[in-house]
Amino acid sequence: MAKQRLVVIGNGMAPGRALERLFDRAPDAYDVTIFNAEPRVNYDRIMLSPILSGEKTFEEIVIHGDGWYVRNGVTLYKGSTVTSIDRASKTVTSARGLTVPYDKLLIATGSSPVILPVPGAALAGVLSYRDLDDVQAMLLAAKSRGAAVVIGGGLLGLEAAAGLRERGMTVTVLHVMPTLMERQLDPAAGLLLQRAVEARGIKVITRAETAAILGIKSVEAVQLADGTRIPADLVVMAVGIRPNVGLAKEAGLQTARGIVVDAGLRTSDRDIYAIGECAEAEGQTFGLVAPLYEMAHVLAAQLAGDEAARFRANATATKLKVTGIDLFSAGDFAAAPDREEIVFQDAEPGVYRRLVLKANMLVGAVFYGDTSDGGWYVDLIRAGADVSAIRDGLMFGPGYGAAKAVPPAGASVRTLPPPVAVAA
Repeated sequence: MAKQRLVVIGNGMAPGRALERLFDRAPDAYDVTIFNAEPRVNYDRIMLSPILSGEKTFEEIVIHGDGWYVRNGVTLYKGSTVTSIDRASKTVTSARGLTVPYDKLLIATGSSPVILPVPGAALAGVLSYRDLDDVQAMLLAAKSRGAAVVIGGGLLGLEAAAGLRERGMTVTVLHVMPTLMERQLDPAAGLLLQRAVEARGIKVITRAETAAILGIKSVEAVQLADGTRIPADLVVMAVGIRPNVGLAKEAGLQTARGIVVDAGLRTSDRDIYAIGECAEAEGQTFGLVAPLYEMAHVLAAQLAGDEAARFRANATATKLKVTGIDLFSAGDFAAAPDREEIVFQDAEPGVYRRLVLKANMLVGAVFYGDTSDGGWYVDLIRAGADVSAIRDGLMFGPGYGAAKAVPPAGASVRTLPPPVAVAA
């Protein structure tokens, strides 16, 4: 049979993993062409922080070098942005005027950083943190060993802050919420994280609303809504991402926050798929690598002819290492009247664990300092298992029965009653 033509728009981690799996399952099914907006091969974006801190080089984080594309017969256009999709003629056209036909099309355009619409956001020295070009710009700025302000206390913001501190800059993190990483951590774990970040010489200001970035031609300071001015030679915005849906929308595909896909990762056009940060499945978009890789596996199966393969938005587990600190969260850990909490604290090693139960089922977990057995807890959450029989030893993982569930010396375990609603 003649090979089908598969065109891929984007060359990030998700489409890279999908092609790996596709070549394993159906090595002769497709002629593959990739358009990559970046002028380089596929690399591990999760490892940008070690490059910023000086722990790794770009060559060490490359996933697919040039030889991989040659061996698999892939045509890769580097630094080539696709500007239009013609669904009627089934072609894509790049900014360079190159038009390529497809039988199947994969859109993996990722996301773009959100830039706060404040005065001074366009000044020289204001950067985002999404790709290697951003890191190289930060490294250049860090040579001055001046002052850096990072706006955003999520994972990327804290990693940027840690890397710039390692490069000798004075670093301040501004976060608009009361605690750091509030989407992944509960308030107690967020406060523990803040103390650990501050212990590494990084200043953290929470409840900080950025009003303006000050300077004439380049950054000189950041001004907060309360009038506070923080000197800055460099400002890094890490306040969120926005799925890149413009190309798909212009082609008439269904979009919402992301490019809407079904469980088989097809868009509203059966010959066009979407995966990664640009895709929206079951009303959700995804930024963590685990669900993106799951998308990749399902897509590879679909392209290889397994139409039964389905992507499901399971409870998302987050296991992170921020500035050398282990963090883990999974499921829904918000407080509610119909829930109870089991909390473990051991002050000496700085360990905190919180489990959230509802109707004898584990629905959420947050760990700080000790993230062992995280996968076991995720399985319990996803299975909706009744944990009443192991409840007494649940906090201590699969290796502990109820009889062994004795906390270490100095630690405390307590069961909290459901929260009581208080009238405003």
